Parts: sequence; structure tokens; C-alpha cells
Amino acid sequence: MDTGTHVVMGLALGGLATLDPVVAESSVTASSVLIGTIVGSQIPDIDTVLKLKSNAVYIRNHRGVTHSIPAVLLWPLIIIAVVYPFFPTANLLHLWIWTFVAVFLHVFVDIFNAYGTQALRPFSSKWVALGVINTFDPFIFAIHVIGLFIWATGVHPGYTFIAIYAIIVAYYVVRFIAKMRVHREVRKMIPDATEIIIAPTMKFHIWRIAVMSEKQFFVGRAEKNKVMILDQFNRVAVPKTAVIEAAKKDKNLSAFLSFSPVYRWEVDEFDEHFEVRFIDLRYRSNGYYPFVAVVKLNRELEIINSYTGWIFSEEKLRKKLDILPS
Repeated sequence: MDTGTHVVMGLALGGLATLDPVVAESSVTASSVLIGTIVGSQIPDIDTVLKLKSNAVYIRNHRGVTHSIPAVLLWPLIIIAVVYPFFPTANLLHLWIWTFVAVFLHVFVDIFNAYGTQALRPFSSKWVALGVINTFDPFIFAIHVIGLFIWATGVHPGYTFIAIYAIIVAYYVVRFIAKMRVHREVRKMIPDATEIIIAPTMKFHIWRIAVMSEKQFFVGRAEKNKVMILDQFNRVAVPKTAVIEAAKKDKNLSAFLSFSPVYRWEVDEFDEHFEVRFIDLRYRSNGYYPFVAVVKLNRELEIINSYTGWIFSEEKLRKKLDILPS
């Protein structure tokens, strides 16, 4: 989920913790738990600082180690080590329980996004991405904010948020059912599909679709169970040419390939250089595919420049690569 949603979820868990008699009976414990749930709901995303280093490092590592099983066990202990000295009379066990719940819930809800997490590390490096909830879901964020306002009016926060979380669980079930319906429609339309990727958007009834068959890629969208194919490409295996093999040594392209499950490729030859481009097919927006990896090589197949990440126009991409239009 996005940072804003994790913040309101941390506050909500602090309110939900008031149903715990030990928390309810001690203002010191309640205060420490609120801090623990707020920080715990944020700390797995500390790897966002990797963006400062490079997009390649961020893409390869975000939601990886920091969302793993060892991290989920370790983060609460780190938070408590910092928080507890300020609240020495707080109940340590219950501070740990609610902080752990906050960390666990952060990783758990991220699994339902299309991006997913490597939550099974160290047992598996596979990305777990169920793709039923958008990274920012307006309904989930709004209902948390409503709950916080209700709490501010003096209504018991524990009962408020247990009701809200019951609604959210039902909402997740509805989203799963909606995705299954879209999946069935795609399967009817493309019966020879070998892989179907369905990703949510911020709009409840709209889904992005990327499909692979043995010979083709299909890109589309679904709106209220109506599936539309917007683009269709022949599926061509990436050849082992000298240009592409040289490009694959680039850290940006390597990071892209470690993350993207469905993509097409292009190689353009210019007077003085080659340009290798890999395009993720999952994120079509207004006829454009914004998530790419591009490598520029000279005639000696030395890497001159490269980029991976989100880019929404060819002009901006050229600026990133410092390439004059040919």
C-alpha cells in the first residue's frame, strides 16, 4: 500500500488496541502502543531510501528483505528497543504484540497489490502478488480516515475500528470475486493463454490486463467485466545477439528483468550507437507503456548510458539518456 494508507492503518491499530484490557487500563501502555503501531506500520518501507541511490537498486530490493519473515520478526524488537525507554512502566509484552501486528499487517496487505512482496524470504525469493487491491485504494484510505474522525468525536476507537475492519475484509472478498470474473472473461476470449496477469487500478470496476500465449502478447483492460484488447504483439524470444548480451550486463536492465514478468523488446541501430529497450506490458496508460529499461551502447558495445523506471514521454526518456533525437 502507499505511505498514507499505512499511516492511517497504524493509527487505526492504535485505536483497535484499546480493546485489549491491558492497554485500556494503562495510559502509558496505550501511548507506547500507539507509537509502536504507527512506526510498525511504516518501517518495512524504510527501503524506499534506496531510491536516492538509483532506480535499479530500488526496483531490485524494494519490498524484498525488509518485508521478509526475519524482518517481520526483527522490526518489532528494534522499535521496542527505541520506544520502551521512554515508557518504562508500559507493559512490554503487549507493546510487542501490537507492534508486531502492525508490522505483520503492513507486509500482509502489500501482498494483495500487483507489485507484491518477497514475503516468503528466506525460504523463497518468489514475488507474492495477488493483484486485487491497488497500491492506493481510495475506499480503504477513506474508510480509515472516517474511522479516525469518528474516534475524534469521542466514540470508542476499538469498537469503531473492529467494525471498519469487518467492512474491509468484506471489501477484499468482493475484490477477489470481481477479479475472478474478469479472469473468466479473459480465458473465454483467449483460451490458449499461458499466463494471465490482472492488475487493479484506483477505479473499482477497471482492471489492467496482460496476457501471454505461446505466440502472442495481449494487452487490455476490463471495465465492469467487459474485456477489451487494446494491443496485440507477436511473442518473439529475446535473441542472444552480441548487442543484447552486452546490454544485459547493465545494472538497470538487469534490475528490470528481475522484476518484470511480461515484456517486449526492441533494438534500434543508429549511426553511432545502438539502443536496446525492454517494455513492461502491465502498465499501459493512455496508449503508452511507461515502465521501461533502455540501454545505449556505442559501436564497440560499451554501455554509454541507461535508464529504468517510470517515464511518460519519449522526450523525457531522451533527456534521461542524453540522446539527441535522430
